[in-house]
Amino acid sequence: MDIMEDSRKIFEKNAIEAAIKIAILGTMVFATVRIIQPFIMPVLWGIIIAVAVDPLIAWLAGRLGGRRKTAAVLFSLAVIAALVIPSVLLVTSSIDSVQEVAAKLENDTLKVPPPPAGVKDWPVIGSSLNKSWSLASTNMEATLKNFAPQLKSAAGTLLAKAGGGAKAVFMFIISVAIAGALLATVQKGMAVTDMIIIRFAGEKGPDIIALATATIRGVMQGVIGVAVIQAVLATLGMILVGVPAAGLWGAMVMILAIIQLPPILILGPIAAWVFSFADTTPAVIFLIWAVVVSASDGFLKPILMGRGVDAPMLVILIGALGGMMLSGIIGLFVGAVVVAIMYTLFMDWVADEKAGVEKSVAD
Repeated sequence: MDIMEDSRKIFEKNAIEAAIKIAILGTMVFATVRIIQPFIMPVLWGIIIAVAVDPLIAWLAGRLGGRRKTAAVLFSLAVIAALVIPSVLLVTSSIDSVQEVAAKLENDTLKVPPPPAGVKDWPVIGSSLNKSWSLASTNMEATLKNFAPQLKSAAGTLLAKAGGGAKAVFMFIISVAIAGALLATVQKGMAVTDMIIIRFAGEKGPDIIALATATIRGVMQGVIGVAVIQAVLATLGMILVGVPAAGLWGAMVMILAIIQLPPILILGPIAAWVFSFADTTPAVIFLIWAVVVSASDGFLKPILMGRGVDAPMLVILIGALGGMMLSGIIGLFVGAVVVAIMYTLFMDWVADEKAGVEKSVAD
């Protein structure tokens, strides 16, 4: 009885100590997750950017005499400058424009020119747009009163979008800085990653790392590559039909394509506007061209996303699109990587099981 009693006491003591340790560990894990939660998305983006542009940094470092840190710093500064400078110019220009319009409204000097004669012939929106435009050109006060609810709602939406855009720019800058740090110390980062993945996945670790790397680069090629192709095709079409500032509209098409919005949101209104100054035949041809360019990602993405990846193209595409629906644009990459890895592990398990069955039959 004494032995059993002593064993029970030892068991209770060990159980209490284990519960306390688990509670302390759980509390620390929870606190750590809450502390690093604001940085999870920038870190993920930093990893994705670093993996995607590592070949470019290696090439640039070769041109700089092997100075990889210098190449990583130059890349980070160039990307941040390319993002910050246009954003600052856009904000400054927007503030100046709003102040100018507000001053003209206050002084009753804001004048809107009458609509061109061809506006009323635009498809779908021509008649209503011509009527509203004509009213604005003759009686601005009445126009503002008629559209006050819509203007108020649009202003609130624009302010919210501006705030979200500023936050997105700030987070992206942090992501680029993280990517630069990872690219500058890629050997150490790869060593740590290898140890972690191999610890969890065993001998499959190197294959999983290679698959994840290829998938991220493939999806990046699919997203950026398709966006560039669509922007170039859209710009060529606009130049040929005579649309002013075609390069600016082409840049907007590329931005929409990168954030996974259809370019027809830009090209559609432009195609409608082309009917107001161009002959019917070229206007119709440009409208068809705009639709084709906007829909081209349907066959371009599978081609570009599947390059260099062992998993089937359909698997990558399903993972990318499903991830985007679940988590936005970053889900394009995370979803594709997760689904590709799960597919590979599943097929390896099936192959091992099949080999075991064949061996049993042979015996």
